[in-house]
Amino acid sequence: MKLTQQILEGKPRAIARGISMVENDSREAQNLLKELFPHTGKSTIIGITGSPGSGKSTLVDKLIKYVRKDNKELGIIAVDPSSPFSGGAILGDRIRMMRHSTDPGIFIRSMATRGHLGGLAKASGEAITILEASGKDYVLVETVGVGQDEVEVVKFADIILVVLIPGAGDEIQAFKAGLMEIADIFVLNKADSPEADKTEKQLRAMLELGLKDRAIPPVVKTVAIDGKGIQTLFEEMERVLSARNHELQAFRKKKLISWMLKDIISDKLFRAVSEKIHDSEFEDLIARIYRREVDPYTAADQIIGKSKRS
Repeated sequence: MKLTQQILEGKPRAIARGISMVENDSREAQNLLKELFPHTGKSTIIGITGSPGSGKSTLVDKLIKYVRKDNKELGIIAVDPSSPFSGGAILGDRIRMMRHSTDPGIFIRSMATRGHLGGLAKASGEAITILEASGKDYVLVETVGVGQDEVEVVKFADIILVVLIPGAGDEIQAFKAGLMEIADIFVLNKADSPEADKTEKQLRAMLELGLKDRAIPPVVKTVAIDGKGIQTLFEEMERVLSARNHELQAFRKKKLISWMLKDIISDKLFRAVSEKIHDSEFEDLIARIYRREVDPYTAADQIIGKSKRS
């Protein structure tokens, strides 16, 4: 049976094979995605981001129970930090999440960032496409959460959870506006800490100052390791999604398509230019830039100009 049909039928091995194809950036992947794309757009994409150590993986582990109610199917993409040498994903505390892998209604994939800015693997958007086409009602993307590049998760999600922990006052002050603005819900995890109330007040004060032109996102306290507050969080997620009008939801979906199209164009242009430049010529330009004989902008213009003439 053709791989496309197997993915549309939700077969786990076919989904895994498809994601491996996009991870490896194989030529067959593009044809696969072309065939799958008409079957996408119906899933709810949940983005979860926040600092390392904030308990995102434990939160996801506990949320699964509520997402799976009414037999809703779930795909999970856990984007991990990766070795700069091997590019492999580091599972870490996500091992506990893997206990759900025997559930036929859940598909879990851990992906390496491979150095891609934004804490998202280059193939994450395409992996979401595959999971949507396979019939998943929800696709949950948990990012590595390092630095401000995690704002990129907004490209893929219908609803964004930003996870914080008590005592993160300095961290909150250091946040750029972008991270504050993408959050639909703030999750204050490990809320059994004595500093939880103080951190919540700091967060709310900063939101009131920084988000004067829009509604303040809700702040939900959780103790994920004990399962406390998880039901409240899920109910808040449902409330936020149901409160949106169709125009706003369509706007967010169109934004996703816009970013996706720009990424595809950039990738195709880069490939087209790269095919016209020999590796030795490229390395020579790098050496010249290093010696300050030419600046990188002029070098880029030279490469693009040569590709146009070819």
